[in-house]
Amino acid sequence: MYFYVMIHPGEALIASQLDPVQFGAYMAHGTKKRGSHEEITFIEIEGGCNDFYDWDYANANCVTAPDGTPKHSLYLGVYRVLERIPMASYKSMYLTTRDGRVLELPKSEYAGKKEPNGVYLYKEMCPVNPLVLTIFDAKEFGSYMTSKETHHSVPVLAYTDVKMINLDDMENTGHVGRVYNHNLAHLKESIEVLKTTNKKTKTIDRSTGIAFSYQMIHTGIFIAQRDNLIMFKMPTMQELKQNHYDWGRSALIF
Repeated sequence: MYFYVMIHPGEALIASQLDPVQFGAYMAHGTKKRGSHEEITFIEIEGGCNDFYDWDYANANCVTAPDGTPKHSLYLGVYRVLERIPMASYKSMYLTTRDGRVLELPKSEYAGKKEPNGVYLYKEMCPVNPLVLTIFDAKEFGSYMTSKETHHSVPVLAYTDVKMINLDDMENTGHVGRVYNHNLAHLKESIEVLKTTNKKTKTIDRSTGIAFSYQMIHTGIFIAQRDNLIMFKMPTMQELKQNHYDWGRSALIF
């Protein structure tokens, strides 16, 4: 049996007899009841990692049907899941495209990356989803956003760093999704505010108006809990073309 924490498009803890590739394809393709095709981002975790969820219920009910069909999904939670999972319990993250292709991102250490202009853009994914501009690198941002001293903090945060582009040369940006099509003037003004004031963060979009897409991921996806940070590193463009070409094409990255 496998246990998965879904962080996009919704938050959930799901037990399944399907391995990650099978599970991703099943969730993305939908069922006759759901009928929708959508990107799915989820993380495999160790089962029995806390006392909050009913793991015995999962063991008793996530079983093969009499006709031999494996149990596709059994929901154990759909609310405040991320904050209840110990950081040490996370395994790999999986990015599933709309047509069911699955890319594994193994858990890795954050090596640190500084943007030349000192400004970073992050798409928060779970449990909240604003688009935020900041002077903090990925580790600093995660620590800040999950600190009890930050008035707008959350207990745990999943987020990705967004590719920063030359806003004066939009013709040659490559595929970064729709993130820079939204209120470009506001983004430029916000960058100037961060560079000329003591302000540390600036919210660009508070709603789900900026849809998450794999095209926008810069170096990876992160899960932060105060000073603890897990990184799921995104392959480079060259690595995707050499080793995961079909996934990259499906994700519209090239």
